[in-house]
Amino acid sequence: MRKIDEIIVHCSATPRGREVTAADIDRWHRERGFRCIGYHYVIRLDGTVERGRAESEIGAHCTGHNARSIGICYVGGLTTDGKTALDTRTDAQRVALTRLLMELKERYPQARAFGHRDFANKDCPCFDIHKEVSW
Repeated sequence: MRKIDEIIVHCSATPRGREVTAADIDRWHRERGFRCIGYHYVIRLDGTVERGRAESEIGAHCTGHNARSIGICYVGGLTTDGKTALDTRTDAQRVALTRLLMELKERYPQARAFGHRDFANKDCPCFDIHKEVSW
């Protein structure tokens, strides 16, 4: 079993309200040369949590951190016109993310939560996870 000590939250960098599925992201990632979707979980607009890669597999979502992390992506992250970073999480996505983070923390008690922006020069996930998660 992999040693997981980071849970990294991302956004799909898609306009507010645009529905995106794990299958869509899988297709996008394959088009970029990935073997399959790089995230372990995708949280859709209605709060549905879809599985991406198996947790036992190394993700492809954060350079230098994939071997030791679980990647979560919520759908959204941009204004409606797609030009500006914005926390677009729906109430359902907020609830689902909190629930998923708590489930993962139970499985990986040594893990800490991060935003992709903690490791890359990006706005992703377009909110400060450290204001919402204290571990």
